Amino acid sequence: MYTLIGTPKARPFRVLWVLEELGLEYEILPLSSNDKAAMAEFNPTGKVPALKDGNDVIIDSVAIMQYLADKHGSLTFKAGTIERAKQDSFTQFICDEIDGALWTAARNSFVNPEDKRVEAIKPILMWEFGRSIRALEERLGGNAYLMGDTCTVPDLLLSHCFGWARSAGFPMDSEMLKAYGRRMMEREGYQRANAIRSLS
Repeated sequence: MYTLIGTPKARPFRVLWVLEELGLEYEILPLSSNDKAAMAEFNPTGKVPALKDGNDVIIDSVAIMQYLADKHGSLTFKAGTIERAKQDSFTQFICDEIDGALWTAARNSFVNPEDKRVEAIKPILMWEFGRSIRALEERLGGNAYLMGDTCTVPDLLLSHCFGWARSAGFPMDSEMLKAYGRRMMEREGYQRANAIRSLS
């Protein structure tokens, strides 16, 4: 059985969603990033999430998502294939351009100490986010998922970022991607994970 370390909100929700999509057995140790001392046992930075698999601990939400997908042979293409390379290019783009903009905005809004924030950067981040959305819209085209007919890790990652963007006030000007996000939220794995999140 796996142990998901982190309150199933924010980035830990990504891992929870994968666990539910794959139908895996797990338990939750609901620590937050405010529980620095307790989290340091699993991650020296004190950040959530972490995943315990036996005696081993994996940190970073995207690394955990891909590990679970690889281990259980779902939500991913096989490593070493051209399809996997294309899948990974989506993952990297989302981490760099979408998640990166949102996380930088968060750091400059409430995460960093007040004297370490640059409020003026947020409009620039929103502009960069919009540019990235247009690029994703072009790459998605008429496909159901980023990789065509197959739902993969970057789909879950992107959909989570869309929810984050809404709560952070980032504009989503793409009807195509709004519809894509709604499709992702209709998945049974998301519905189960969201029900657990709502109770936390």
